Amino acid sequence: MSHENPPDGVSAGIAPATDVARLCALYDGLLAPGGEPLSRSAEQELKALAKIFDLDAERSAAELWPFVRAVLVRQAPPQATSVTPPVEPRTVLLVEDDADAAADLTETLDAAGHRVVGPFHSAEAAEAATALHPIDLALLDINLSGEATGVDLARKLKSRWGVPVIFLSGDVTAAAQNAELAAAMVIKPYSGRDVLDAIARLESA
Repeated sequence: MSHENPPDGVSAGIAPATDVARLCALYDGLLAPGGEPLSRSAEQELKALAKIFDLDAERSAAELWPFVRAVLVRQAPPQATSVTPPVEPRTVLLVEDDADAAADLTETLDAAGHRVVGPFHSAEAAEAATALHPIDLALLDINLSGEATGVDLARKLKSRWGVPVIFLSGDVTAAAQNAELAAAMVIKPYSGRDVLDAIARLESA
């Protein structure tokens, strides 16, 4: 990810819900035909957000906002909480080609009571496992070893089995461009707490 400084009140990771609401109120007019033009400061803020998320900041504000919005809405918690609420244990498919990250996240999920199928480092192996196990939720990195990507796998999981997906990725551009496939996103670098929070948000949605 880029190391640009974020606009005031917005973090490069998970943004508070109040920030997301403010940004949506400011920029959602871009989604409607004939919307009001942005002020220079508002356009600069959007361009700064685009740089944080590794998007092409040379594109117009109207082109950028749908991608930025997709990332913000899917990664922001509904409210700030200090403790992740208890969640009913789930069978979780984990697909992550970083061995250390996969091991750490498996330990975190196990400790939270979830049953982990995997971790897998390729979409092909994960798809084969999904055909053999009932899966409640999939945690997918986007850039994987093998020919298929996490996006390819997310599309199959959604269409064939109706499995909800959380993208775990530093490839924000790919995540934003395929946001319709994900119920949530956790942007790298992430902590185990970030992932558990994302799972809890799906439970409460």
